[in-house]
Amino acid sequence: MQKNKLKSLIHFHFIVFIFGFTAILGSLISIDSLSLVWYRMLIAFLFLIVFALVFKRSIKVSNQLLFKLLISGALISLHWITFFKAIKVSNVSITLSVLSLGAFLTSIMEPLFYKRKIIPYEVVLGFFVVIGTSLIFKSQYYYIEGMFYALISVFLSVIFGLINGKLIEEASSLVISIYELLGGVILITVILFFIGDFNMSLFDVSKTDLFWLMILGTICTAYAFVISVEVLKHLTPYSLMISINMEPVYGIILAIIILNENNQLSLDFYIGFIVIFLSVILNGIIKLRKNKSF
Repeated sequence: MQKNKLKSLIHFHFIVFIFGFTAILGSLISIDSLSLVWYRMLIAFLFLIVFALVFKRSIKVSNQLLFKLLISGALISLHWITFFKAIKVSNVSITLSVLSLGAFLTSIMEPLFYKRKIIPYEVVLGFFVVIGTSLIFKSQYYYIEGMFYALISVFLSVIFGLINGKLIEEASSLVISIYELLGGVILITVILFFIGDFNMSLFDVSKTDLFWLMILGTICTAYAFVISVEVLKHLTPYSLMISINMEPVYGIILAIIILNENNQLSLDFYIGFIVIFLSVILNGIIKLRKNKSF
């Protein structure tokens, strides 16, 4: 059992690295965040449907579970829309740093959602993440709009993670991912239709954008999405969220290398970032010593 947890944790950290690269793709792709997420979820959905058909995997679910999965998918689509919107009105580094607040929110909400006692050190580490994030807010106040969207995004992400922690008990990760992606596609299609953007211009995408969208939809969504759901069998939502705090580490490093964002960041930003990073490392050490769930 412990071996499965360690294996899941290592695998999930690789997925978190992919999530960090997702932010870079969001900056490289020129289309707006709503269209971007529509393409992302549609490509991932079609990819997983083909996978299920080729390997003859059953995707039948009850009507009740189908409704839950579609709603959950709509939720994650809103998370991704606000996530990419935050990147486009600020930058990758700011957006990913604000997302680190997820650990603090999860430390409070998970005990309520799963009806367990609050673990003090989770709250303490979450508080340090808040301090680190506050330093980032202080130093990068001119990106307030991006921070606002990132805050909405992280709240939606926490809710989604808590819901999926229960859904994994009712279906396989592949089935959950397929219907959640479908739910997101349906919601965004409806939104695009009502705002008048569901027309031929939606399909007017450059070859460069299409290439990055294919990478985003297959590797960074279809594959990463299924695995991130699968590891919930062995990891708690809090453990996932604290691991996801490594996303800023990977993402910001990539942003500095690929997008030269270091020219846009102050000393306070890096201090805040280090506080967040140390909180993540300390969490891992404590969990290993206590021999609890990773």
